[in-house]
Amino acid sequence: MNPINEITKVADRIPLEALRDKNACITDWLAGGGNHDDPYVWQHFRYAQRFVKEGNE
Repeated sequence: MNPINEITKVADRIPLEALRDKNACITDWLAGGGNHDDPYVWQHFRYAQRFVKEGNE
């Protein structure tokens, strides 16, 4: 499973501001040499998952 793809699947249920923040954080991480499956990226996936489940930030 790829956390970035999983975030994309639920992107339409996350407020734009929060989605932009997640995108910026992950983009910066990858640009700095991080990998798409690092724990940091999974952390952002879990945030997205919780938001969709609970309906809040």
